[in-house]
Amino acid sequence: MNKLNHIAFIMDGNGRWGDKKKKGRNFGHLKGVETVKKIVKASIKFNVPIVTFYVFSSENWKRPKKERNYLFKLIENYFLKEINTVIKEGIKINIFGDIKKFSPSLRNSLKRAIKLTSKNKRIIVNLAINYGSKDEIIKAIKKIKNKISIKEIDKNLFTKGIPNPDILVRTGGYQRLSNFLLWQLAYAELFFFKKMWPEFNSKDLAKVIYNYKKIKRNYGNI
Repeated sequence: MNKLNHIAFIMDGNGRWGDKKKKGRNFGHLKGVETVKKIVKASIKFNVPIVTFYVFSSENWKRPKKERNYLFKLIENYFLKEINTVIKEGIKINIFGDIKKFSPSLRNSLKRAIKLTSKNKRIIVNLAINYGSKDEIIKAIKKIKNKISIKEIDKNLFTKGIPNPDILVRTGGYQRLSNFLLWQLAYAELFFFKKMWPEFNSKDLAKVIYNYKKIKRNYGNI
């Protein structure tokens, strides 16, 4: 039976789900945050040590300003209102990505969440915000002063010290990686769902974990 250390999620379909419900894309993002909370709780229940959520890609700046600002406010308000609950539940927050482009209030909210949860050990929740995997790899290579190797690149990624994802889950119907953890997902098992992220639930996660544990993982071997 395969050991499970880390699940990564591409949370696609929030805006489309909101439009489908005739309530707008921002409503879809709101419900998407609620799904994140449910999946974190389910991950704790299923003893998953690490989860990573693709919150906002470096390419998402192309989206309408109004939608971007709403999403940023959602993130900021969540950590303002829910930080005590996050601490109580033993959740450690990490941020992957370049947050310098965000407003001072959002940056401070994220940094505060990292600091206040730094000693928590029940589960690690990584949030990839203004993240692009190609940029991450380039930055890692630029930091390396000695001979470039897989080990040296690993040591200079955002995921330094964290096991690579065993599983990638993508909702929303598309079967692509979208510049997300390209290096780290080299040997991950990929699970794609047609349902949108707000529709994804703990039963879906349980099914993914069950199927993952039955897979024979060879890593290039026979």
